[in-house]
Amino acid sequence: MSAEQVRERLARVRDEVGPEVTIVAATKYVPVADLAVLAQAGIEVVGENRAQDLEEKHAVHGNTFRWHFIGHLQSRKAKLVSGICELVHSLDSESAARRLEVPALLQVNLAGEASKSGVSPDEIPAFLKLYPRILGLSTMPPATDDPERSRPYFQKLHALAKKHGLTELSMGTSQDYRVAVEEGATMIRIGSVLYQS
Repeated sequence: MSAEQVRERLARVRDEVGPEVTIVAATKYVPVADLAVLAQAGIEVVGENRAQDLEEKHAVHGNTFRWHFIGHLQSRKAKLVSGICELVHSLDSESAARRLEVPALLQVNLAGEASKSGVSPDEIPAFLKLYPRILGLSTMPPATDDPERSRPYFQKLHALAKKHGLTELSMGTSQDYRVAVEEGATMIRIGSVLYQS
């Protein structure tokens, strides 16, 4: 992975999604040392999945990036994440909400998959009362090879955000970010499309 390759891929994605969409570079599989390459390539926002990895990477690369947390948020890690990140994409428990100190997106499990985190759509109003710093919603549709299969989930999330007066929508990964943006995503979380040849 070279900075030049990542820069070219980032530029291609930026052209596709436009200037209004925040590109969050998912760094779950990016070693600490390789984050320097992402900085050279012009990546500004990184999203980490695990609090321990977030802490390690931030210790080395601190103010190089704007840090987002995109993995499952355990309540005992909420304070650590709050001290580093400007935004959490994956709030889905009352206990984490009571400890979190930064703006968040409420993760909604639209497919009802037991293996996925997230609240059900009918729980949204309660969370909005509990945690006033919720800026929007996020979701992860079921895994698929066909991006079009994700579209109904993105449409539903957009409708839910509109219903509750929320403006931010974090949806879409390397597989389906184009569809997500067509359906109103304001943030996409991409990794392999930037790093893998």
